[in-house]
Amino acid sequence: MQLSGLGYLVKEGFRNVWTNRIMSIASICVLVSCLVLTGSAVLFSMNVQNLVDTVSDNNETVVYLKDDVSKIEAVYIGKEIEKVKNVTKADYYPKDEAFKDYKEKLSDEVFAYLKDDNPLPDAYKVTMGDLSKYDGTVKKILAVKGVDSVRNRRDIAKRLTEVNNLVQTLSIAIMIALTIISLFIISNTIRATMYNRRFEISIMKSVGATDTFVRVPFVVEGMAIGLIASIISSVMIIFLYDGIINICSNVIPFTPIPITSVILYFALIFIGAGIVIGALSGFISIRKYLKLEGNEILGF
Repeated sequence: MQLSGLGYLVKEGFRNVWTNRIMSIASICVLVSCLVLTGSAVLFSMNVQNLVDTVSDNNETVVYLKDDVSKIEAVYIGKEIEKVKNVTKADYYPKDEAFKDYKEKLSDEVFAYLKDDNPLPDAYKVTMGDLSKYDGTVKKILAVKGVDSVRNRRDIAKRLTEVNNLVQTLSIAIMIALTIISLFIISNTIRATMYNRRFEISIMKSVGATDTFVRVPFVVEGMAIGLIASIISSVMIIFLYDGIINICSNVIPFTPIPITSVILYFALIFIGAGIVIGALSGFISIRKYLKLEGNEILGF
């Protein structure tokens, strides 16, 4: 196909958007809604993941050492704990420091009978990279010689993991559902365009027009609708995100992901998704007519 012919078909595709502007606007609105909802779900999932990571980093598990462990042995035990897979940090927590911290938090009467005796063991504050592997990591830590026990944080780890998995699953389900809805709506819009132009399509097929020549304007129409919707969605997500984050921050204090750090990626993904969904809609919609010839397209 010559460039002049391709240019004509592209112009026809954009002309179709304007000619069927009522249906095109409806399709754009639906696709904008789908993209904004999908983007919101992804941003929500990213913020939940960020929150989980923050809590995980601050969620230290205390590993207590045996009473007969010397200071030098404690150092070597710490190095062994750091070697355990999934342990990202192990900070030494001497019993003198622990005793001092407890005295500051509790009343003096609680420690009056102890005098200068310190019943607390030396310990390590351990941070894990993946809380979903908590049980396995604890098991390996307990196997280290000199480790006595681990303060159980299993419930916290389990809840954080469950919340994160649930949000990710819902986000994927929402994206799939909205993509199918978008394909359906845009396909119907393009079908309406084809119905209005069925006489023209019939004539083109009768004079020997190739399938590509007939298909391109409708694919371009779908791509144009997707492109316009993606640009609108990118602008909307900026204003909606800031507003929603301000409301959520008042309810649950947390540090959200700055929209400026991800909006470029979202805009590119929106544009790519919009164009692909539009192109697929046009391709699928025209396929039925390409199987027919002449008067068959008109229903004769």
